[in-house]
Amino acid sequence: MADRSSTKMVIPHPIAPDCPITGILERLSGAGTSTQGRPITLVRPFPRRFQAQCPAHTVWHKDYLFQRRLALKLPLDSFRFDFRGSHETPGTWGQGALDEDLEDLRVVVRHLQEGMGYVVTAVVGHSRGSIVGMRWVCTAPEARGVTTFVNASGRYRMGKIRETAGSKAAEAGFDARGYHDWTTTVARKPVTVRLVPSELERFVRFDTSLVWDRFPQSVHVLTIHGLADKTVPPYDAVIYARALGARSPGTHTLHLVDDADHNFTGRQDEIVGYILAWWDLQARGEIKCSGVWDTGTKL
Repeated sequence: MADRSSTKMVIPHPIAPDCPITGILERLSGAGTSTQGRPITLVRPFPRRFQAQCPAHTVWHKDYLFQRRLALKLPLDSFRFDFRGSHETPGTWGQGALDEDLEDLRVVVRHLQEGMGYVVTAVVGHSRGSIVGMRWVCTAPEARGVTTFVNASGRYRMGKIRETAGSKAAEAGFDARGYHDWTTTVARKPVTVRLVPSELERFVRFDTSLVWDRFPQSVHVLTIHGLADKTVPPYDAVIYARALGARSPGTHTLHLVDDADHNFTGRQDEIVGYILAWWDLQARGEIKCSGVWDTGTKL
């Protein structure tokens, strides 16, 4: 493993001053080298595994699932962080507040690029983090340097959230009380989140269709999805393959993982291995076209 340094950073939030964003910067080759013009990967927060109780991939933190494991093995610097209302970043979390997630992401990117001289060249996202990352890549001028995107368990059909057991339980609470309280543990601390109907509606209305027309033509994408995912149907990965597979010179690689659930439970090291193997193939120019990858073949 290459020499690295890990530094906790707190980034001021100019739009929500009470919500400074806490994250971890992983740097190759120690802390003494310049960051000016240096490439960096954004590793988006992954959701907690409590969809049985809660409908919308709710509370997460920057070191959950395979996030930290991947960051420690990527071939370039990376930054992972907590969105507002999650773990070490203060504020109020909202089920439908994906636009606020996007706002937080833009604050982070502005700090890394304008404040430190980094160039964001890659994004890795899981579930909610992935769809917010896609929106950013599709719409933000500062995303022009992105060449690589990893979409893990990303949802496309937002309305399908209503069919999960968590959403059905929440909607039963909406009917009885007008809200649903969900309690779980995040980083060994109890957390209670109050869900209301308007937040579920905001979540459902988040538009993912812009990937068909606005996702950059040159970005290479890996979509990785578990076939046993009960939270986001695996067919959503097929839709992303259709939407992103016809671009050129960018490619789309679909990798479906047998018997893996939404969070790839018990499979984190395996998933990191898949991502790094694809990353290496793509960096060496060995992925020539879009298609389905079984990790035993080269595209």
